[in-house]
Amino acid sequence: MKPIIGISGGHLIDSGGRFPGYKRAYVNDDYVQSVVKAGGIPYIIPVVDDEAVIEQQIQQLDGLILSGGDDVSPLLYGEEPLTKLGPTSPERDAFDKLLIKYAIDQKKPILAICRGVQILNVAFGGSLYQDLSYKEEANIRHDQYSRTDMPTHNVIIHEDSKLFAILGRSALVNSFHHQAIKCVAEGFKVTATARDGVIEAIEKEGEDYVVGVQWHPEMMAAKIPTMLALFRNFVEEALRRKAFV
Repeated sequence: MKPIIGISGGHLIDSGGRFPGYKRAYVNDDYVQSVVKAGGIPYIIPVVDDEAVIEQQIQQLDGLILSGGDDVSPLLYGEEPLTKLGPTSPERDAFDKLLIKYAIDQKKPILAICRGVQILNVAFGGSLYQDLSYKEEANIRHDQYSRTDMPTHNVIIHEDSKLFAILGRSALVNSFHHQAIKCVAEGFKVTATARDGVIEAIEKEGEDYVVGVQWHPEMMAAKIPTMLALFRNFVEEALRRKAFV
């Protein structure tokens, strides 16, 4: 009865060795281990460009995790690329948008992490700061250079949210991003912010379980119980919905 949790994959390009330029399908192992610890069965979803295949990928799952990765292209929200934009992947953008579309259509729970929450917001018509230097008063260090499992700043969590029930009024989080949500997509609400006003989490309004966070709970889940609790809540929701299918 364990639910099957799909984790959106990306491409890793070999920079040296025997096969320079060789493309590999991958996802960071922390996502996989967090799903296992939370009671789910993890599957990595490889990037493809066949929409019918993507629809069937989602059909096989009970829940979807949107993982981190490259910057989201600003062309998707009507902006030209600015000088501090990082590397983008049009293939990954298109793939993730279709994963989101079919997960929503099929009422599958979604947990979106870092880039995941950004593409989630953009997929529904929202926009991003291409770099946090373009946001006034964003003075907290959001791209930390310490251990991946080390929390470095606070987020304040709104009471009317799924996150509040899991994490409480505030949480210490890690931080590895230079982009962030600017305009929140219609149908979504902000559920957590950093003390400098940067949006740290959003949730879809209504009955769908669609939660997005800007930090990386998968990197902390092995040592910090509250972050593992976030995955357990998601996996439990996937199991609950699986039981009614």
